[in-house]
Amino acid sequence: MKAATRLEVENIQGFFIKTVTKFGTSAKVDCPKQFLGRTVYLVVI
Repeated sequence: MKAATRLEVENIQGFFIKTVTKFGTSAKVDCPKQFLGRTVYLVVI
């Protein structure tokens, strides 16, 4: 991961804003456990 304050992405199909959780019934994306409880944006391209 690289720290940044700005991100530009073209031709996205959509995005999700979610909180990283440890367990659940939805599909999961690999994410380091240091980000548990943090809000993330998942961009679908």
